[in-house]
Amino acid sequence: MSALAEAVIDLGAIADNVRTVAAVTDTELMAVVKADGFGHGAVPVARAALRAGATWLGVTSASEALALRDAGITAPTLSWLHRPDDDFDRLIDAGVDVGVSTITHLHAVADAAVRLGVPATVQLKADTGLTRNGAGRDDWPDLVTWARKYEVEGTVRVRGVWSHLADADVPGTPGLARQVRTFAEALHIARGAGLDPDLVHLANSAAALSAPRTRFDLCRIGLALYGVDPFGALGPGAFGLRAALTLRTTVVNVKRVAAGTGVSYGPEHVTSAPTTLALLPLGYADGLPRATEGRAEVWLGGRRCPIVGRIAMDQCVVDAGDLPVTIGDPVVVLGPAGDDATPPTATEWARWAGTNPNEILTGIGARVGRDHLHERADVA
Repeated sequence: MSALAEAVIDLGAIADNVRTVAAVTDTELMAVVKADGFGHGAVPVARAALRAGATWLGVTSASEALALRDAGITAPTLSWLHRPDDDFDRLIDAGVDVGVSTITHLHAVADAAVRLGVPATVQLKADTGLTRNGAGRDDWPDLVTWARKYEVEGTVRVRGVWSHLADADVPGTPGLARQVRTFAEALHIARGAGLDPDLVHLANSAAALSAPRTRFDLCRIGLALYGVDPFGALGPGAFGLRAALTLRTTVVNVKRVAAGTGVSYGPEHVTSAPTTLALLPLGYADGLPRATEGRAEVWLGGRRCPIVGRIAMDQCVVDAGDLPVTIGDPVVVLGPAGDDATPPTATEWARWAGTNPNEILTGIGARVGRDHLHERADVA
């Protein structure tokens, strides 16, 4: 490999995960490919997901949506986070559905549609308890009234009504039932205003897999698409998901050192016995969180070995003990399985860092090469 490290993405696993979730939900599926497909590559992931049966793509920004269109992907796509002065003309012209949460944004989208002479397709988002984006109870009636006005005028078409769950990954949470009730109320208000959306959607990965009452017409799958159990299982868990990404590199330097040797900055780690140290060309600029120091491990020489000392921007040091390590030996930093006899997973890295797997996957830096397995060039 030409890069110092590479992320190998198994697009066959992406496809299998789509089919696995589809078998559970029996709804349309939206493959969420924001943040460059959670670091996996938005375009190849989108194509793989669509070939496997996903019918929609979800992104956060206009630039992400337009990048899919520029790659020749014409599948239905929802983009849901925008400034009110975004270039909605380009989104409308590209046939992208615009997620709308405020009247200010709705007016801006309608103005763009008037300029183009083409109706804009929007999906209205209600805030049902996440208290993030989406129109709250006080603003929702005005938003749907304005949307219906624009729809009657032929400026806007309301294709969808949707929301986002706050804690569906917490089994037995009472918040889920509250959000479902609030969402039902919002949908009732929208229909009372004269709207008749084709798509109603609420479920994320966790809800899609475990909460049938949240599924409605479509489920949005992000973490599950990439093979990570949303409930925190280290391996495939109860749902049989397959992690798609393996992060690997090679040893670039080896030192045999005595007991009492300081390692990396500080030094915050001092060897307690004679040992072999292996240098890896990966650091926090490549996605290895400094917060994992003292806990993180990698797969080297057929077993797990700890990262010792501070993780630097570009490199880290592994204590290989008495393993016969040489320069060029392969190392798996993150892999698909998840027990002591296999490489660590994104979920384990997340636990070591005190974060979630999403941050680990999206944090893998741009200078880490990407190698997509089972990729086909046909356009979805």
